[in-house]
Formats: sequence, structure tokens, C-alpha cells
Amino acid sequence: MNDRGALVLFSGGQDSATCLAWALDNFDTVETVGFDYGQRHRVELECRDEFREKVAAIKPEWAARLGADHMLDLSILGQISDTALTSGAEMAMREDGLPNTFVPGRNLLFFTLAAALGYRRHLRHLIGGMCETDYSGYPDCRDDTLKSLQVTLNLGMGSRQVLHTPLMWINKAATWRMAENIGGTEFVDLIRTTTHTCYMGVRDVLHSWGYGCGTCPACELRMKGWQEHRTRVDE
Repeated sequence: MNDRGALVLFSGGQDSATCLAWALDNFDTVETVGFDYGQRHRVELECRDEFREKVAAIKPEWAARLGADHMLDLSILGQISDTALTSGAEMAMREDGLPNTFVPGRNLLFFTLAAALGYRRHLRHLIGGMCETDYSGYPDCRDDTLKSLQVTLNLGMGSRQVLHTPLMWINKAATWRMAENIGGTEFVDLIRTTTHTCYMGVRDVLHSWGYGCGTCPACELRMKGWQEHRTRVDE
């Protein structure tokens, strides 16, 4: 295993983009992996190449550290899921209090496949943008879940890989602030104009906080975080 090698779960959204820059600042070799699981906002996957190309241009050391990208077909997840993210169903709350955008097992599968890929690529560090501060209550985003998963993966593969979640204890405003601290206003603008978070896949109007419908849960979190971040900057 390469102690200075990392694999970032990179969806093409704001959180994973911030994590990618964090990894580029902290590791010598950084590869990325994306997952096509039949998500209705599949446009996020189309943002990945442009973002990778432009983020490498922000700092020379980032260009030197950014390695291969991998795209995995996880269509089986969409086939076995009955959620608003894998169908055209209206977004709503379920009877158990979780939103119907929750895709059961998604993050568990993401990290499991990333661990297997990282094992083959000799990358010790696995990085994801999960967070249990500003989130929708998804149980597979919780810190306890991912710490437990790390133990299971290492036991099952005989490896010593490490799962990192740099955003776990910060809200969306702090995520914008982290992005600015890492890459300056140029990086913040790259996230704003290139990444995609909107669950509806709307990408026809550029708002101050980025593209999106402005009303889905993902847009609301991103917009609220941007407004709080800008208020603090302007004070």
C-alpha cells in the first residue's frame, strides 16, 4: 500500500469536489472514482471531467498529484432501489422520517468498491464527502457507520486502508469556507460554476451558488450554505 496515495469518491458535486482538493493538498498521489447507479441527476457525472481538468490548473502541485479517474457501473443499485433518486417519483418524506431520496446501501457499496479498487491500485486512503451535520438524515452518512465499515473492510481484505470524511462535522457554509481556504476564490468559483448537486438534474440557470432547481433538498442546503458563507465574508 502507498501510504501517500489516496482515492477520492468523486461524484461531480460540491462536497466531493471539496474533498478532492483536500486530498490534493494532503497526499502525493490522488485518483478519483465515480459511480453510475442510474441516478436521475446523472448530469453530475458529466461534470467530472471538466472539473478534474480545471482543478489541476489551479495549483502546479495539484496537476502533478492528480492521477487516474475510474468510472464504475453500479446500475444494479438503481435496479434494486425504489427511491426518488433512482426513479421519477416525487420527492417526499417516508413514514419512518427519512426522505425518499435515501438509496439504501449506496455509501456502503461506494466505499466497499472503492476499497477493492484502492487495494488493486495500492492506495491506502479512501476519501468521501459524507457529513452528518448538514444532511438529510441518511444513516449511511453517519460517522459511526463509516468507522464500523472501515473495520469490516480491513478485516475482510486483510488491509490497513483508512476512510477519511473531511466534511463530517461541518455544515455547508463551512464547506464553502473550507474550499476557499484550500484553493482561494478561484477554486470556489470553479465549484460554483462546474459542479452539480441538484437532485432534479436541472442545469439551465446559473445561480449565485451554482446550477440547480433551487427547491430540492440538495439545492436548498447548497444555497443556504452559500448565503451564510457570503454573509460572513461580507461582514
